[in-house]
Amino acid sequence: MVYQTEETGRWFCYKYYKPHSFHALPPHLLCFHCLCFLMKKIMASSPQSLFLLFATLLFLQTLAEAATCSDCFIHSRAAYYPNSDEQGTDRGQCGFGSFGATINGGDVSAASNLYRDGVGCGACCQVRCTNSNYCTDKGVTIVITDHGSSDNTDFILSRRAFGHMAQTKDAAASLLSLGIVDIEYRRVSCSYPNKNITIKIDENSNYPHYLAFVIWYQQGKRDITAVQLCETQNFVCKLLDRSYGAVWTTTSPPSGPLSLRMLFSGEDGDETWVVPVNNIPHDWKAGETYDTGVQVDV
Repeated sequence: MVYQTEETGRWFCYKYYKPHSFHALPPHLLCFHCLCFLMKKIMASSPQSLFLLFATLLFLQTLAEAATCSDCFIHSRAAYYPNSDEQGTDRGQCGFGSFGATINGGDVSAASNLYRDGVGCGACCQVRCTNSNYCTDKGVTIVITDHGSSDNTDFILSRRAFGHMAQTKDAAASLLSLGIVDIEYRRVSCSYPNKNITIKIDENSNYPHYLAFVIWYQQGKRDITAVQLCETQNFVCKLLDRSYGAVWTTTSPPSGPLSLRMLFSGEDGDETWVVPVNNIPHDWKAGETYDTGVQVDV
């Protein structure tokens, strides 16, 4: 019997309905042992049952492919900021400030569930509307810089990004007049040519007692799920707190030049620590930006 637990969401196979003999399998090896057991039973019962086995195999193959498809489009809805200019807002809940309105040329968006308590800040998505009379197949690539929803939408795009889903300027005007449209979206890799990951020290930081910063130009397709600051002389490290959005903070930060460590986590569970080339200077200042010297494509 095939059974899916609510606790882990993984598929398990119980050969004899007994918990001592199950095998936890990833989707691409879905219940292999159980299928072998079923094949023996079906062959022993009647030749007509082979059709049932074949149909079951096709179903499991389709299910496994769907479970491992990270590039598939997801159906949803999108609106746009009604009271903004062409670009996004400089008061987004990711904490990017004015940078959050201009990054990616202003093709930015607020997200609802994809915000994920700030983990989704800086992620890139390809968004395309589905009305063939107005919309292109390519759509627009946006960066998540804010949190919000409107009438069961996953995205609230900047006016610029909303119009970039259209085929022409006239089609863009028609889309804007609709206000909310059906869309498809998927996560894509962020790319900022000739840009390194950059640290922006928050204006509320108070040297040397309190340090807060955001990470600009997050590249690749993974999330930054943890950040550490390490003293470069004695290698003592401190794990930072995610204050809100993409803002990382610490009281009593380490002293001296600081080495940054960022944990990039993928949807497949793979994790990679990235250590930039450049350090944050020992006399860091509120409002300043520091180039880490690294580009990341993970």
